[in-house]
Amino acid sequence: MSGSRSFTVKSLARVEGEGALRLRVNEQGIEIVEFNIYEPPRFFEKLLVGRAIHEVPDLVARICGICPVAYQMTACRALETALDIEPPAGVADLRRLLYCGEWIQSHALHVHLLHAPDFLGYESGFAMAVDHPQLVEAGFRLKGLGNRIMEVVGGRAVHPINVAIGGFHAWPAEAAVRDLVADLEWGLGAARALVDTVSDFDFPSFERPEDFVALRHSDEYPFNEGRIVSSDGLDIPASAFPEHFQERQVAWSTALHAVRLPSGIPYAVGPLARLNLCRDRLPELAARAAARLDWPQRNPFRSIVARAIEIVAACEEALKIARQWTRPAEPPRTPLPLREGVGSHATEAPRGLLWHRYAIDAAGLVSAAAIVPPTSQNQARIEADLRAFLPQVLPLDDAAVTLRCEQLIRSYDPCISCATHFLRLSIERAERGVIRL
Repeated sequence: MSGSRSFTVKSLARVEGEGALRLRVNEQGIEIVEFNIYEPPRFFEKLLVGRAIHEVPDLVARICGICPVAYQMTACRALETALDIEPPAGVADLRRLLYCGEWIQSHALHVHLLHAPDFLGYESGFAMAVDHPQLVEAGFRLKGLGNRIMEVVGGRAVHPINVAIGGFHAWPAEAAVRDLVADLEWGLGAARALVDTVSDFDFPSFERPEDFVALRHSDEYPFNEGRIVSSDGLDIPASAFPEHFQERQVAWSTALHAVRLPSGIPYAVGPLARLNLCRDRLPELAARAAARLDWPQRNPFRSIVARAIEIVAACEEALKIARQWTRPAEPPRTPLPLREGVGSHATEAPRGLLWHRYAIDAAGLVSAAAIVPPTSQNQARIEADLRAFLPQVLPLDDAAVTLRCEQLIRSYDPCISCATHFLRLSIERAERGVIRL
């Protein structure tokens, strides 16, 4: 290799929040691969300590404006485990419907506005809309559908206010749930067409190891319930998560990196992991859509197809629930006892496995909290993928290398927070044997 090449992406485009990328290659090979998340830490785990448990669902929702339901559902189930209570009949379906809404709006946003421009050659979804208005319009409508589900069940689309430990604060109006049916029927058709569209994109040839982790349920596609499984045979309850996974600090990121124990190797969570491990649990139409791909699928660039398949699954599940849901006669939540306890739980956020653990005291206050989000679990895997992918794109010019690396990162839809930034790239070149920083 002649000389050195350095790539610095100061602000990654079309991701949720603020992140950067630093790459450096010298004569000996790849020297530095750093996916840098530089947003200030918000210390939610400490913020929760000393708070009454009924406050937790509303507080953790503020971790993310795109996937607040994931944080609420995981917290509620972990605290219900700690209190040894179960919600009333009817709550499980309603929670599943709420989670479907979040999957639909989150996946639609990513597929149509954040990721599809990579494959169609545009700098943004808005630029893409000039030539592909129907694709973008369908994306906005699907996102609106997901938001509407969250409003009907959760009280509002961003940071829902109807979620409670033990159930919901109030049952939604039965007519409002039924009114979702027509739009869900449209959404199901639009999602199936989307699978056809994105399956025909031109994907880089890039295969990675099968180190996938996801929830798996005995008879349904995973949302709120299941055991943690992996492609190498791990099968554990959520309570055993700390024995098999560990978060570690790295110098270049304010977010932690998660690895498998005892090996210390990175792993992947998210739509590809779920489909690789649970596609036999897909509802009928989503299973037909998944048949377009060969499985197991190890190319992270094809995650856009996996997300489209999961929009089909979410619309199909939501439609089934909306058609048959009736408002129960009993109260919408189980009373909360005052008792000490420890509970943990995992659910499947749009971007992958989300794990919470809480300890509560006899006064009903949180004494300890631990939260492991999907993006921290994917960070080390993203860096490993970049290191493996770089050799095949280094013959390209600097702009093309940068675009391909950004595209790979966006395949994971990292949820850094909730903002979109345009790329500013600086490239440092050096003569042979000299590195300028």
